[in-house]
Amino acid sequence: MKRISQALLLCSALYPPAAHATPTPHADSPFYRHDLLALHKNLVEIPSLSGTEEDAALFLQEYLGKKNYSVELQPIPAGLNTGSNARCNVLAWPTAKKPSTAEFKLLITSHIDVVPPYIPYKTTPSGPITPDTLISGRGSVDAKASLAAQLIALSTLLSSESISPSDVMLLFVVGEETSGLGMKEFSRRSRSSSKVSLFGSSSDEKQYRFTSAIFGEPTENKLACGHKGITNGIVRSRGKAGHSGYPQLGKSANEVLIRSLHTILNTDLGSSERYGNTTVNIGVLEGGVAANVIPKSASARLAVRVASGSQKEGHKDVIAKIEHILKETDGDALSSEWFGGYGPVKCKCEVDGFETMVASYGTDVPNLEGGHTSYLYGPGSILVAHGDDEGLRVGDLEEAVEGYRKLILHVLGEGEENEEEKEEEGGDL
Repeated sequence: MKRISQALLLCSALYPPAAHATPTPHADSPFYRHDLLALHKNLVEIPSLSGTEEDAALFLQEYLGKKNYSVELQPIPAGLNTGSNARCNVLAWPTAKKPSTAEFKLLITSHIDVVPPYIPYKTTPSGPITPDTLISGRGSVDAKASLAAQLIALSTLLSSESISPSDVMLLFVVGEETSGLGMKEFSRRSRSSSKVSLFGSSSDEKQYRFTSAIFGEPTENKLACGHKGITNGIVRSRGKAGHSGYPQLGKSANEVLIRSLHTILNTDLGSSERYGNTTVNIGVLEGGVAANVIPKSASARLAVRVASGSQKEGHKDVIAKIEHILKETDGDALSSEWFGGYGPVKCKCEVDGFETMVASYGTDVPNLEGGHTSYLYGPGSILVAHGDDEGLRVGDLEEAVEGYRKLILHVLGEGEENEEEKEEEGGDL
């Protein structure tokens, strides 16, 4: 119990406010620009590399608490952490008191972790903010832009009483960029029938159910119809060491591995009209000890983006095809090890007013179990999301607010004709 108390104590501390002033919005900006840019800036300025998300969680706890939300931090069990930091998912409801129900029409969710390295927040050019101002920094796109736009969009709809606060739940998770740990743990707890937590004590956590879920990821403000699946694996090759001057006396593990990889890359591993071709990335190659020694062992780490089959079985079909190639190439020398995965993931994209796209990257969509309808949407491009030039325009961030507003209203069945917006310049969101 001591470990639990320490984790919860750390997760309840308050994160200090950012010291730097938010850039001044232009006079003709949307009424929410100041709040949007301030929130986005505060989030990006908090380093939250995967495994070190606690400060971002604490900031959101304080921010949402001041907005009269009910907030709960869901600690990740220490045995599942990658490091000594206490990591927490953030659960929130736009009501002063946590609802007694566990069923909601809509879950709004994104992730608070980012990939390394940390890159400071910056706006260019200097001077008044316009729609063309570029905001850069790690997480400025993936996915703190989505998170900020989601919160501001929801606040405007709640302020105008366009939606009922009792219909919505918020979830911001850790670990999406690595293993999906945060969403998997939330899903495990909310689907568990035992009411016993991994901490070894009874838990009052509810079995949450949602009609729909909106996931925030960079889709260039287009509504994603889904994304490719993925599986990761290692192909290993065994040979026989010897002097390189006498190759006939040994067996090169490198040569066997290279022949198998060449066949894998040139084989149709599955394709579909919606998701395109299954692709293979050979991320890491290892083999041999010296140029004049026949290599005894070699290995390749693969990331396979799955474009065909069902979400549950698609990756298994691809693995079977690769294992067949290994057997045909040299079944005695080659073996493989695979680390789970899933097939293509479908999302709903038939919503008026949105362009559509299909993503080739993975998300937390398959990690949230249940029979809900999934939507995938957010500002910024994945093409810069993990690079040194990660960034997006202010106009793209503001467009996302409008997109999320429209999407939330669609999901909750509230027509735009019923919305009565209270757009007061400088109003507190």
